[in-house]
Amino acid sequence: MKKTLHDYKEKIIKLPIKDKYSKDELLINDFLMDKENNLEIYYSPHNEYLNSKAKVFIIGITPGFQQMSISIATARKELELGSDIKNIQYKCKVAGRFSGIIRKNIISMLDEINLNKVLNLNSCSDMFEKSDYFLHTFSLIPYPVFFNKQNYSGHTPKMIKNKFLMKYIYESFINEFRSLDNREQILLIPLGKAVEEVLCKLEGEGIIIKGQILKGFPHPSGANVNRLIQFRENKNIMINFINKKL
Repeated sequence: MKKTLHDYKEKIIKLPIKDKYSKDELLINDFLMDKENNLEIYYSPHNEYLNSKAKVFIIGITPGFQQMSISIATARKELELGSDIKNIQYKCKVAGRFSGIIRKNIISMLDEINLNKVLNLNSCSDMFEKSDYFLHTFSLIPYPVFFNKQNYSGHTPKMIKNKFLMKYIYESFINEFRSLDNREQILLIPLGKAVEEVLCKLEGEGIIIKGQILKGFPHPSGANVNRLIQFRENKNIMINFINKKL
């Protein structure tokens, strides 16, 4: 069963109120959910709000430590104010969803393949702000995953071949996807090859219908040195796909 802020609020309240935390403060037993060998999964309230009416579903591998820190810092401040749990879950989603340079790169690439024009938006940045009713963001694994205390990249070990990680995809991601309204009409945008590979596997199993996955979209990390090359190679194909899909 998915863990939520209801389960972890007392542990979060123990933390000092801060804008961000260190790994020494968060990668502790209070937030450790599961582990296998050098893989560890920790709690974060980043993926608890669900926009069931979204048209665009942007999917990452797992929240990174920066997202974990921002989400927990947001929850800590809101708990201090006595805010409603549902409202806190939404604020954690807004604060943490693909923050920083990753969000900037996502928006830039989506605008370049004309998704903003298809949705009648000035820019896809609107989907993260005033027009966020279009957007739902999620991770295949909803909780932060670390390999040797570093952000898990999807490749070491290879996600699609790791039973420990795939268990979370089948138990969490699929249940969330199936709860979306009109899910057959949603545009699925996997961030990078590791996510695309898993979605294609789910497509082959009939969980995702054919023609929903925007293939060839690069991982938006600044560390992805092949991002711009991959984007240029697939740009026209992605533009045509979006025009047909939406």
